[in-house]
Amino acid sequence: MNAVRPPAVAGAFYPEQGLRLAQDVRAMLAEASADSLAEPVAEGVPKAIIVPHAGYIYSGSTAALAYARLAPARHTIRRVVLLGPAHRVPVSGLALPGDDYLVTPLGQVAVDQAAVAQLSRLPQVVVSRAVHAQEHSLEVQLPFLQTVLDNFKLVPLVVGDASPQEVAEVLELLWGGPETLIVISSDLSHYLPYRTAQQIDRQTTQAILDLRGPLNHQQACGGTPINGLLLAARHHGLQPELLGLCNSGDTTGDTSRVVGYAALAFTQVPYVH
Repeated sequence: MNAVRPPAVAGAFYPEQGLRLAQDVRAMLAEASADSLAEPVAEGVPKAIIVPHAGYIYSGSTAALAYARLAPARHTIRRVVLLGPAHRVPVSGLALPGDDYLVTPLGQVAVDQAAVAQLSRLPQVVVSRAVHAQEHSLEVQLPFLQTVLDNFKLVPLVVGDASPQEVAEVLELLWGGPETLIVISSDLSHYLPYRTAQQIDRQTTQAILDLRGPLNHQQACGGTPINGLLLAARHHGLQPELLGLCNSGDTTGDTSRVVGYAALAFTQVPYVH
């Protein structure tokens, strides 16, 4: 009997009906492809992306800017290592769900059990269904991944209290080659006035572009997984690129207390002799 993690935020963060969800995601990706006519800073498909995890009406169009960059690797990417912060249940370390499949209205995504077995030797990796049960930071990424990729397995990790080194160790273990994509789910500043948020979020994204951590949780709720990625990105010579930056004031018009969103791509810089 397979263990399944059902959707927790369908109908809240994104449409509950599969056909509507598929249409919305495809529309956001099409708009993102049309908007990103500029040449990428680095050639090739991103090895890692940072994407926001609010409701699609707030941040879906920003997330789509990064997911659209994966289109050329639709058949290449076979494993997605997905990390997002814990919002509901605190956890020490990084938590796997203990499930065989994660489900959205678009269908089920298989958990990469070979990767789970690899991670079992790391003391900072635990298994907790409770941590995953109501967590939205990973779930909202799944319909995008199900749309832009053909056939992939998932390594879903909710990140709690962990050091940048502990997160980087997980990423290094699963780094792989072009078949492996790393996705970090994170929003930026929370509930600041519009102009203040703009200034702080620009500083935060510049720190990421400079591969300069650590970020704190006031700068980014997913600061912990981002910090681990920054270490790994420096080690592997990845080049970051800012694809989009906005906040909820831009999408809703309410500028009194906003949440910041950014999409970034990290691409391998070719080694030149």
